[in-house]
Amino acid sequence: MKKTYILDTNVILHDYDAIYNFEDNDVVIPIVVIEELDKFKKGNGIINYNSRQIMRELDKLSDQFDVFSDGISIGNDKGRLYVKTVHKFSEDFELSFSENEYADTKILSIAIYLKEEKVDEEVILVTQDLNLRLKARAFGVKAQDYQTGKVDNTHIISKEVNTFSNVDMEVIGKIYQNGKLDVSELGLSDEPQNNEYHILTDGNSSVLSYYDAHHKQMKLVKKHSAYHIKPRNSEQTFAFDALLRKDVSLVSITGRAGTGKTLLALAAALQQSHDFFQIMLARPIVALSDKDLGFLPGDATEKIRPYMQPLFDNLTVIKQNAGFSSKDSVKLDDMIKEEKLLITPLAYIRGRSLANTFFIIDEAQNLTPHEVKTIITRAGEGTKIVFTGDIDQIDSPYLDDRSNGLTYLTDKMKGQDIFAHVNLVKGERSKLAELASKLL
Repeated sequence: MKKTYILDTNVILHDYDAIYNFEDNDVVIPIVVIEELDKFKKGNGIINYNSRQIMRELDKLSDQFDVFSDGISIGNDKGRLYVKTVHKFSEDFELSFSENEYADTKILSIAIYLKEEKVDEEVILVTQDLNLRLKARAFGVKAQDYQTGKVDNTHIISKEVNTFSNVDMEVIGKIYQNGKLDVSELGLSDEPQNNEYHILTDGNSSVLSYYDAHHKQMKLVKKHSAYHIKPRNSEQTFAFDALLRKDVSLVSITGRAGTGKTLLALAAALQQSHDFFQIMLARPIVALSDKDLGFLPGDATEKIRPYMQPLFDNLTVIKQNAGFSSKDSVKLDDMIKEEKLLITPLAYIRGRSLANTFFIIDEAQNLTPHEVKTIITRAGEGTKIVFTGDIDQIDSPYLDDRSNGLTYLTDKMKGQDIFAHVNLVKGERSKLAELASKLL
């Protein structure tokens, strides 16, 4: 059965290419969505960029065509694109909603009309808004989330490090002695992923390693410290290895609050500051409650600081470990003054080319897959990019553990030569923080 998909505003703001992702089925954009998109066209954020892009695309496609009645062909083996106006509300619809001027209500009215008009087709409303999906189903309209870019197996991202038990003590000793071991000597049924980290143990002693797929070897992971920060568990040791390795230029680190994701990334960056022209720390600005940027006092820098404060807190921890009056702490202050160490909102990097930069993106679970792609494509020669985040603490109302950019990145990049992923399990901030993370 042919299908007609009706797209909500949030779908297009999430992915401006969404109209091309429904195979040979027809796509409908309610005219109220175009009105909504117009409100987002100004600004530096990714949703502002997506709004401008889809409007340009619609303008190009609709030139000299009637998008209201005939629709527009959107490519070979694709369906047609239509723009639909709001239709008169039924009596039941009027009684169900006290306020019918909302965009969601108008979109739903179009979905109901098309369902009644296209009796031989399946009409589906596509929205990332859970409430709108529930409203649609109440009126008999099929509704679903936007599926493109969603990851099927999130356990890959949040699983604990693989532990191979019952490994001969001689094998463990050989890795310590030679720094490597042919994976065939382990007798594994399945070959590990490239750059995947493992713990090999005989029950009494153990060795930390990662898998090199090119040479089919398990390679020794040594315990390193960086800028006065020492790893406190195996996962943090693995994270430092990925962050300090020269052959890995893209890293994702996940874990609950207090596991040390951002602190480890920053310490590793400072340890290698002589290898990079600049260290950049960024995070997406996600407003808490009603405290949007416009409501905060001061100029642009002062408005941004509350959102960036967690990054400054990590700098304080490093200075505390080094000693506030130590040479390394003074060096850190000088780096900030000279902008060799720069803390900035993520929106400010659009259009930039980041060469020879160690770039840390915090709270990456609040990014869309398209935003992650945009960031990575900014990378020039000699740049290393690190994404950190907790996929169980997503602040964006239209993202979940399957659709956020951090999950998408980790799933798509796994096994690549220049990519490594580590999931931190144990909280090291404090016993209180660890207990709260587990129980509350």
